[in-house]
Amino acid sequence: MIDRTWLDAAKGDIPQWAASMPKDADGTTIDWDWVRSLDLMHGISVLLALAADGEQYGETAAQPQLGLDQPELTPQAIHDALKADYATRERLESIIAQCNSAFMTDFDRFIGSYRLPRALAYANRRLNDNINTLLHLGEQQHLWAVSRERRGRATIAVLKPYSGSGPSNDDQGMLDLSGEAGGTSAGNTAAENSDVKFPTTVALDDVQDRTAAILDARAERRKAQRFQKRAGDAAMARANLSGATSPGGAALPGGAAASGNATGHHPKPDWRDAYLPGRDVDAVMGIDIETTGIDPARDYIIDVGFEFMNMASPRPAGEPETYAYEQGYYAAGDAYGQSRLAFGVPPENAALGNALIAKLTGIDVRGRSSEAGYRLFDEWPQAQAGLLARLTQQPYVAHNATFEHSWFMLNVAGYAESYRAGRITIIDTLPMSRQWDPGAVPTNEHPYGDNTLDAYAKRQGALDSAHNERHLGLEDSHIMLVAMKHHLAALKAQRKGPWGPAGRAGVGGKSCGRKR
Repeated sequence: MIDRTWLDAAKGDIPQWAASMPKDADGTTIDWDWVRSLDLMHGISVLLALAADGEQYGETAAQPQLGLDQPELTPQAIHDALKADYATRERLESIIAQCNSAFMTDFDRFIGSYRLPRALAYANRRLNDNINTLLHLGEQQHLWAVSRERRGRATIAVLKPYSGSGPSNDDQGMLDLSGEAGGTSAGNTAAENSDVKFPTTVALDDVQDRTAAILDARAERRKAQRFQKRAGDAAMARANLSGATSPGGAALPGGAAASGNATGHHPKPDWRDAYLPGRDVDAVMGIDIETTGIDPARDYIIDVGFEFMNMASPRPAGEPETYAYEQGYYAAGDAYGQSRLAFGVPPENAALGNALIAKLTGIDVRGRSSEAGYRLFDEWPQAQAGLLARLTQQPYVAHNATFEHSWFMLNVAGYAESYRAGRITIIDTLPMSRQWDPGAVPTNEHPYGDNTLDAYAKRQGALDSAHNERHLGLEDSHIMLVAMKHHLAALKAQRKGPWGPAGRAGVGGKSCGRKR
């Protein structure tokens, strides 16, 4: 039995958050009473009550399942449920998006725990599964056709009028369901065969996914705020620091070159440079995760792979010297402590499948249902605790580490608190590639150079040119660490990178709550 009582307990943290975070990421005042009213334990989709069929469920029961075959639901019921669930998701995600900033800037520590954002994300993932189920049900009943399209910063579900036998009105975004009656056939939908009276039209304009528009507007506000801050800082510098220099002669503020790079194209300073290693880095854990999508508040972790490697000191004695990776041409070399962990998805998510992830990773979520015996990572406290213990015992390394970091924040109990307290150090091989790899030259296709893990590993001799990145956690962690070790050795020999004029002593990497 999965214990979900922590989800209700998390709402006990609302007073802490309400005192420190009055507005969401879109500047809207948060109705914390509404948050308190959400049934995080049993689910927040409006259709779940119908799926439960009036039965009472226990305190630790899972949410009732909303299957793909729901012929009793009228078109208008599907439309109304989708509209309501979209509104709930928009409202909830705007709150989740603000939590990281509020938690990390809570310098007086009014907020003691990140449990509430994790609980909201847990409920939002299941809500998102139900939204996708409703989209599928609408397709089954010929209410709309769904296409997944890239719009700005997001890929969204775009609903278009069904172009089948019934006429449609593209201008009004409505679907006419009042076609002539006829004999049934194998191709008829549940709506066509049902005795239920269906409405003649279903509006589509009010059930369109607004995610892209919301994210674009949010980004524009942040851009305006940054511009305003830079303008203010520049004005202050002109007023008070005009012509000032440091004892070494560098103009203030910020006239120094970036990070002692080893390339000829001298990339500009970047916020990711905080994740660069120092010249004393040694024992690290490399980690890579595979997920069902890119949003930690909507998608699931399905594969985690990690291993350890020493960048300077010898490999620990007594560790097994061989490990069988999926790729037979990978050699363990200096790596040790390899682990791979497989996780599942809820039945609703498995039922819909995920062709993109299956093609990319080889993992078919249709076989990863919790009903098939797979544990969900966000429902497995022991797995989270074990991973956290490893993440805190030495620096962890990832390629584009902010991705892993964002997932751990919303999935691993205790991670956010440990990170804020300075017990976690993160090193990223992406800025190593961007700043210190001469092969990462800008091109029209890659304005900042090709800094994918595949390209970086090949340039550093960790991956043969005849093969490609596998997109499995452990295998990708391995080539990343091998590439990092090769790269650091070359930089040390050349007195560049961490050993260059702008390099830093110590482990380096990004951490909070303490001086490096």
